[in-house]
Amino acid sequence: MTPKSLFTSRRLRKALFGALAAASLSIAAFAQETATPTLDPKALTLFSKPADVWPTYNGDYSGRRYISLDQVNQKNIADLKVKWKYKIEGVTIRGSGNPTIKSTPLMVGGVLYFTVPDHVFAVDARTGKERWHYDFEDHGGHVLGQRGVGMYGKWIYFLTPDGWFISLDSGTGKERWRKKVADEKLQYFTTMAAVIVKNHIIIGVGGDAMDVRGYLESRDPETGELQWRWWSEPLKMGDLGSETWPTQAAMDHGGGMTWMPGTYDPELNLIYWGTGNTNPVYAGQSRKGANLYTDSIVALDPDSGKMKWYFQGSPHDTHDWDNVETPILFDTTIDGKPRKLLAQAARCGYFFVLDRETGKNLVSKPFTLTANWSMGLDKRGQPIPNPDKDPKVDGSMVDVPANGATNWPAPSYSPQTGLFYVNASEGYSIAWLYDTSKDPQGYAGGASGRIDSKSSLIALDPKTGDVRWKHVAKSGGEEGGGMTGGILTTSGNLLFTGDSNHLAAFDPANGKILWSSKLESAVSNGPSTWELDGTQNVIVGAGDTLYSFTLDGK
Repeated sequence: MTPKSLFTSRRLRKALFGALAAASLSIAAFAQETATPTLDPKALTLFSKPADVWPTYNGDYSGRRYISLDQVNQKNIADLKVKWKYKIEGVTIRGSGNPTIKSTPLMVGGVLYFTVPDHVFAVDARTGKERWHYDFEDHGGHVLGQRGVGMYGKWIYFLTPDGWFISLDSGTGKERWRKKVADEKLQYFTTMAAVIVKNHIIIGVGGDAMDVRGYLESRDPETGELQWRWWSEPLKMGDLGSETWPTQAAMDHGGGMTWMPGTYDPELNLIYWGTGNTNPVYAGQSRKGANLYTDSIVALDPDSGKMKWYFQGSPHDTHDWDNVETPILFDTTIDGKPRKLLAQAARCGYFFVLDRETGKNLVSKPFTLTANWSMGLDKRGQPIPNPDKDPKVDGSMVDVPANGATNWPAPSYSPQTGLFYVNASEGYSIAWLYDTSKDPQGYAGGASGRIDSKSSLIALDPKTGDVRWKHVAKSGGEEGGGMTGGILTTSGNLLFTGDSNHLAAFDPANGKILWSSKLESAVSNGPSTWELDGTQNVIVGAGDTLYSFTLDGK
């Protein structure tokens, strides 16, 4: 062979190998585009989920929103930049205008799944390119928010505002079936992200306006049929807990909605769920007593729906203090002994820490001001309501803001620091009673005012309830300003959350701001993170736009 022909042969081989490599990449890319993402049940764990998946609303069953990824860390956080953005276009939410992303996207098989009311989106996690969009036309129900989807195998589960429970194919968005789970004509609405526990799809409901009972139920993942239903109030007088209600009628209309995802301990086989406010919302004269099991944390057997224990955060609630905030599960050592614990920063202004096996209280302490609506604690560590602070015709001031000391956005717990983190509202509000009759209905009153208000990120010591540090936002306000969205902590010694229209990263040990990036809107969901193709992504929703941040971003 001549040198010229040898050169030609080598060049030909190189070109051939290049073409084959390109073809292989194209085939791999096509396979990624066309494969149906399937969730491995082993990805659903208490604490240590795989790095390349975000399989449920809180990432894992614990609700900690702490992720063991450190590619992005304190040393290189300055290099974190936007890789891609996905903006929802052509969607208007009934009565609300532009959509707001409040869901935390699931990420399975390189695809992100997230929602706004009536809509599910599947977006390529590498590029932000839309794969499919499912559009539902509701016939009622509440459209203020939608928290996301659940996933079982290759099936996506979604709740519409008007009480439809829908199963979709994860690869195509094609509807598999739908089941009616709540009656919008009774003012129930369904906004939560389904939680998958073994062969159970756990879903809850919301609704205040018509004084209906709250409930939590389990559905079969294959058929959507009901497996069990747990009611937030006892079903009849004489049942355990009915002694905290004066009449059957009061109990039948008592509220206690279950509109936020709970948590699960596989070893104990218990789900932990928060229940909402009591009805009538601001008037308590027709329902004297503690009103179990509203405004509580309940531990239920996921196979039967039977309650093992409860703890009531706001007995006889008259201030609309839904106790649905995430009950975070964590393990620690106290007095030299390992403990399985649960912690909740509640809307009523108290921070609670419980033994998650028994429900026994370890800590009950205000985390903003003094929670002056209560006058101490009972023997179980539950607050004792102060009747002088009930809503009144001429107003009653409490040192908790009108919408609570915190709300639905996700808190976090970091085993690195041993601290619990929550975005909180500090200040005062005034509550009024409009309906003084002996049989009030609906809200029967209201609250207003964010007097001397502050929006703060607070770090709490779960062993004592003490505030370790606090960051006060420069701008106050509710979901549009101040500290917004949920909280994410990572093993890169970082805490991510929204701060005054920025995504910000803090040092979780001391609250120092390390980095921030201005967004087009305030952070509106819980930030999440995962690793794909060796790259850690930080994902956040802000208004109608989903952002992906990486170290090799633009």
